Amino acid sequence: MSDNEQPGHAMTVQEFTDALIRVGLVALMVVASFRVFSPFLSLMIWALILAVTIYPLHQGLAARLGGNQGRASTVIVIVGLLGIGIPVVLLGGSLAEHATSIADRYHAGTLELRPPKENVANWPVVGEDVYNAWSAASENLPAFIQANKTSLESLITSGMSAAKSTVGTVLLFLGSLIVAGIMMAFGHSANDAMENIVTRIVGPKHGAEVHNLATMTTRSVAAGVLGVAFIQAVLVGIGLLGAGVPAAGLLALVVLLLAIMQLPAALVVIPVVIWIFKNGDNSQVMAIVWSVYLVVAGLADNVLKPMLLGRGVEAPMPVILLGALGGMMSMGFVGLFVGAVILAVGYQLFMKWVAMHEAEEAAEAAAAAASNEEAEASE
Repeated sequence: MSDNEQPGHAMTVQEFTDALIRVGLVALMVVASFRVFSPFLSLMIWALILAVTIYPLHQGLAARLGGNQGRASTVIVIVGLLGIGIPVVLLGGSLAEHATSIADRYHAGTLELRPPKENVANWPVVGEDVYNAWSAASENLPAFIQANKTSLESLITSGMSAAKSTVGTVLLFLGSLIVAGIMMAFGHSANDAMENIVTRIVGPKHGAEVHNLATMTTRSVAAGVLGVAFIQAVLVGIGLLGAGVPAAGLLALVVLLLAIMQLPAALVVIPVVIWIFKNGDNSQVMAIVWSVYLVVAGLADNVLKPMLLGRGVEAPMPVILLGALGGMMSMGFVGLFVGAVILAVGYQLFMKWVAMHEAEEAAEAAAAAASNEEAEASE
């Protein structure tokens, strides 16, 4: 008789103790492994998101390079590092040099501030306050700094914290891009391993389906949230430059951040349109043209999201959007992807469960109909 055929028996104290120790050791190993891996968790999550998102491009490039996966990954990583790293380094160096120059002039007592133009007071909402503060600072900068020392220190602290966070985010993204390149170089084996893991968790019947759903949802969010945000920021930025709006690049960056956070670009576009009509250098006709263009560009996400968000995914677009929004609120920026994947998979599992119940009811109805037919035939 095999072990599986042996009759069950009550667990002895020794067996219970052994099982408890084994479970405790497994739990301890899981906790220890997580603590060791936790410093790299954000890096690996972003690397996985980037690898899944860029992989179709990687495969297309590899096909052009004779199927060399490693060479395609190297090209993508180098282009990404140069395209992102060089501008960031140049911008950071310029900002650091400018800040150092201001600090040196302030300590030497030669720092001066030009008085504001009269049209600054006409800026929407904050124009008058900005004009008064700017005028006071230009007339007597040391006295202005002394009078507003607490507020300025708080502002500087917040600015330094934001700069530190931005630098950390950029470095994390660049590191994630390098790790994503390594993942893509071994994409086929990594994809098979991930599918095996998912299959082990959810079972062989739905493993491949859930794996494909998670992959397509990640790519859908990348295109439907980040892609739409980038397109909208570029469109609005073109309008800002064409209308001659000051700090057009900075405002376009604000639009990008608002779009990623799923906030309307109208928060930037409406004040800009007011400024164009009140203080712009354009003629009345051009002011109307640029205003209409900016309004349309600000509403572009309403057209682009239905086209890109949820494309290729069996879950409906509102489910993907709600998952992305809820995930970002609870887990931060990475929650855009994690939340969308979790809600999409949950939705699919729920609908499968509903369909299973309907199939059981249909089978019962068919069996009842068959038994009735047999009864009628016997009569």
